[in-house]
Amino acid sequence: MLIKNGRIIDPVSKRDEIADILIEEGIITRIQKNINIEDEVIYAEGKIVAPGLIDVHVHFREPGVEYKEDILSGSKAAARGGFTTVVCMANTAPAVDNIETLKYINDIKKHSPINILQAATVTKELKGTEIVNMEELIEHGAAGFSDDGLPIMDTNIVLNAMLESKRLNMPISLHEEDPRLINSPGINEGKISEKLGIKGATHLAEDVMVARDCIIAIETGAKVNFQHISSGLSVDIIRWAKSMGADITAEASPHHFSMTEEDILEFNTNAKMNPPLRTENDRLKLIEGLKDGTIDIIATDHAPHSKEEKSREFSKSPSGIIGLETALSVGITYLVKDKHLTIMQLLEKMTLNPARLYNLQSGIKEGNKCDLVVFDINERWIADEFYSKSSNSPFQGKELWGKVKYTICGGKVVYEDK
Repeated sequence: MLIKNGRIIDPVSKRDEIADILIEEGIITRIQKNINIEDEVIYAEGKIVAPGLIDVHVHFREPGVEYKEDILSGSKAAARGGFTTVVCMANTAPAVDNIETLKYINDIKKHSPINILQAATVTKELKGTEIVNMEELIEHGAAGFSDDGLPIMDTNIVLNAMLESKRLNMPISLHEEDPRLINSPGINEGKISEKLGIKGATHLAEDVMVARDCIIAIETGAKVNFQHISSGLSVDIIRWAKSMGADITAEASPHHFSMTEEDILEFNTNAKMNPPLRTENDRLKLIEGLKDGTIDIIATDHAPHSKEEKSREFSKSPSGIIGLETALSVGITYLVKDKHLTIMQLLEKMTLNPARLYNLQSGIKEGNKCDLVVFDINERWIADEFYSKSSNSPFQGKELWGKVKYTICGGKVVYEDK
């Protein structure tokens, strides 16, 4: 396969040039101008060719809740969004806290068109009271550890989990919301919640947990990832902890840097998620964190729910939205087109930095496995249908910049825009 005349943008090498890429048996074998072959050719003139996107935070719902999403439908949605690698969270049913469930997922993911990594839980049954056998789960393929969806309230459990993850040199990812400071989840406690007669979730619920775990991260030296940061104060706390030498990464989700609590009035439950959309000041501080490197990673927290579930009244509807098929475009629309980040910087947060967290290969280099995305940064499109089983997205019906044209994983085209 030959990708011809694409603008290659590679955050690893900082390459930004127009050239051809030759792929043989799934490997990039040549990068230069004017390669000519008679095999399959992808004409990429006017398009960007980048490393395949990596999402470190998705929910594919299998096993247990496959009517919302399963590994194969989630994989197809990811491929459509330009992702060649995803990390699935462990809050399935049953949770991924044991070898049997991990083996079950490992068998299914062999049939995925993209690379699937599976996180295991930090604590047994997500109860926050007993740490799993991390070493045993790693031996059977666990890529990292997270109780995502639930915070770990016991400080001693967090300390010992970080110490064990440090010993094993594995990332531990944390969902930071203190439920004792949340009256009603999924909506920021503020003027919109007051208008709707809902008490909401204060930013303090996130800030106090982030502050606690930053201190523990500094003490232990563990590789700690803070998931879906939404509060501006949390950005400041993480920035400080990094300045103290903590081995911390932080995620921002596309909805948190592009939307605010005001959007709940338009999108109702499709703008309900944990942590919630917050104020314009919080949104701008997230963008500042993305710009100065405090926030390293853009991750979707792809969370499918059925139309029936999202049609319930706000307080009874589940939190979460899908995001894989719109993430790159939302980043281009709200960060690149608004001149907050360059396209190189955006791709760094969607390829290189996620790869570093999980010790994965990234970059466009001769000898590397061919995981690539080809997209048109200047094409506008409307997100009106999804490959995901679910459609719970506030971006549905919105016009966005930047459309994925091809996703190539292991040298095979796994998505083509037709």
